[in-house]
Amino acid sequence: MKNSHVCPKCNSSDIKRVNGSTRGYGAGNNILVGLTIFTSVNVHRYVCLNCGYTEEWIDKEDIERVRNCKNPRG
Repeated sequence: MKNSHVCPKCNSSDIKRVNGSTRGYGAGNNILVGLTIFTSVNVHRYVCLNCGYTEEWIDKEDIERVRNCKNPRG
């Protein structure tokens, strides 16, 4: 859905991106790759507004941070 802008379940193009966030105490939609919230990687959701199917993605530049994390928390 992120790249095609089409839902793989119902073929709708009514897709919305919901940005990931990091808030106090680790709240939000994120992956902690270190000991504090300052090391978090936001996880963005793509939602089909027709059938409700969702996908989660992280930004390409954050993939290595997750790969190098010894003990991801989130």
